[in-house]
Amino acid sequence: MVMLVEKTIIVEGSSDRKRVAEIVKEPVDIICTNGTIGVSRLDELVDELFGRDVYILVDADASGEKLRRQFKRELPEARHLYIDRRYKEVAAAPHYYLASVLMSADIDVHGEFLQKEGSQ
Repeated sequence: MVMLVEKTIIVEGSSDRKRVAEIVKEPVDIICTNGTIGVSRLDELVDELFGRDVYILVDADASGEKLRRQFKRELPEARHLYIDRRYKEVAAAPHYYLASVLMSADIDVHGEFLQKEGSQ
């Protein structure tokens, strides 16, 4: 049986990808841009992602915003997820915070990440 993955989350770095993968419970593709993305790779991505639910989750800094603007132009149907500026990076955001951001976008997350670290 082939599992069809319909959701894709685009992040900047491999540490972001690892952090998101720990939290997400459902099968999703997590694509890492490595901070920047060239025009030809972006065109390939747009073709690859046609008809899928795409989520953009990038850092709350200048390079993240630049990448977000690029995706807004080239992939306008993508849903943008934002982290609070106090965390700056997706990889630095607490698990419970990222889990709530992802869950608010109807992405299934592991329940244990919905509790604040250190609380019962």
